[in-house]
Amino acid sequence: MKSPPRFVTLVLLAATLALAYGIWYSYSVFMVALLREFGWSRSVLAGAFSIFTLTHGLANPLVGWLCGRIEPPRLICIGGTFLGVALWAVSYITSPWQLYLSFGVGTALGVAASGWVPALVQAQRRFPDRLGLALGIVSSGVGVGMLITVPLCQVLIDAYGWRIAFRALGLACVSLILPAALYLVRTTPARSPAAGGEPAGGRTPAADERAGAGAVVTLREAAHTGAFWLLIAAFLFGNICSQTLHVHQVVYLVDHGLEAIVAATVVSVVGASSIVAKIAAGWISDLIDREIVYVVCILIMLAAVAALVAVGASPSRWGAYGYAVLLGIGYSVTASVTPALASDRFSGPHFGAIVGMGLMASAVGSAFGPWLAGWLFDHTGSYTISLWIVVACGATAAAVGWKLRQLRLQSAPSTRPRA
Repeated sequence: MKSPPRFVTLVLLAATLALAYGIWYSYSVFMVALLREFGWSRSVLAGAFSIFTLTHGLANPLVGWLCGRIEPPRLICIGGTFLGVALWAVSYITSPWQLYLSFGVGTALGVAASGWVPALVQAQRRFPDRLGLALGIVSSGVGVGMLITVPLCQVLIDAYGWRIAFRALGLACVSLILPAALYLVRTTPARSPAAGGEPAGGRTPAADERAGAGAVVTLREAAHTGAFWLLIAAFLFGNICSQTLHVHQVVYLVDHGLEAIVAATVVSVVGASSIVAKIAAGWISDLIDREIVYVVCILIMLAAVAALVAVGASPSRWGAYGYAVLLGIGYSVTASVTPALASDRFSGPHFGAIVGMGLMASAVGSAFGPWLAGWLFDHTGSYTISLWIVVACGATAAAVGWKLRQLRLQSAPSTRPRA
């Protein structure tokens, strides 16, 4: 079959992410429903999300490795089907261990196989000339998922209960992700052996910090560079900051007097603003230093923390929406710009495995931050300490981003990272 227009590929990848990661971010509203029905502690419920993110992260290097041997759309087919089955299983849970196994492990494996790593590798192979913009468009699908899936889940929970909501999500995965992935399987161009496993059209022109442009860097070789470990830190601390806010923002706002449906729409506002922010940040990062875009967005995310504290002190719908816009803009960098920073330095046939390690670090941060916030709340009755930890991690991520820029300029002062 003739290859589809490149924009169609981006739209289909974005659509699969919209559903897969809409499920990720919907956990915050399911958490409220589970808390009400079972009365489990917040650390237990946040622990399920931590298992989910850890499983997702540990699977990412394997998924990245598989992307070097299997076309990414084929993995998306497998992952979408498995995800639908796992979500159906979640609807039958009656105890924490069942939640941990079905949602924490099963759903996470489905999201990993159908989600960010295959989409990222597919975009990186097909759009080396405008990678920042391509990743911005693809990752904007996550924002679409937050905009549509999260409030839809809240509506389903209010009308039919959380069990029916999980089953509806499972059916949606099989009905939507699988056909999109099968279409991509039929229309993906064959990779060029001469390009080391990449499609004709080649590599990104960005210089690799260790060996210069054109070098093929393995995961083992990348792990011996300072840039690799700085990227690991960026993935880790950036996601401690963002995911702690994502998981606990609904219960925080409900605790401070906002209605559950209003708090759920805050998630939608985060998603809507992130759609624009991801595309804009990706486009801008193709024109100026990506590290500068990264640092600015992290600082905006820290401003979101201040706004959330202000809403807690004086609850209001519009104050919550202002916080949501800041978070949507700020957190978008952890999805679209950080992988592009990795591609600038380590593009090539081993990129999937290398970025998979970075995404594993992001999963550790995504697991640790929300769990710690839940544990601290259970023991202190407040999110104050957790928010200070979020601020410290965000500041660390910004410092790491600036250090990445300094390291690049020292090693290649005449180059500027372009996708």
